[in-house]
Amino acid sequence: MHIDWGSLGLVLVVALASVVVLTSLFSFGVVGLSQRDSARAAGGSGSGPLAGAVICFALCAAIVGYGIYLIVA
Repeated sequence: MHIDWGSLGLVLVVALASVVVLTSLFSFGVVGLSQRDSARAAGGSGSGPLAGAVICFALCAAIVGYGIYLIVA
């Protein structure tokens, strides 16, 4: 039995990087929604943080969708 350690290491690095990026994007989206609520409570519109949150969540969905596409195809 032969294990290709280079390929295994590459999979590990890509998986760790994607987890960090996906988790960061999701947390930025949650922070954006929180800032929107704070801005609305202070009398502002809060449209900027909402737009940022929507972009972050859309990127999360795109990354997850691409991952599913890679697994199924």
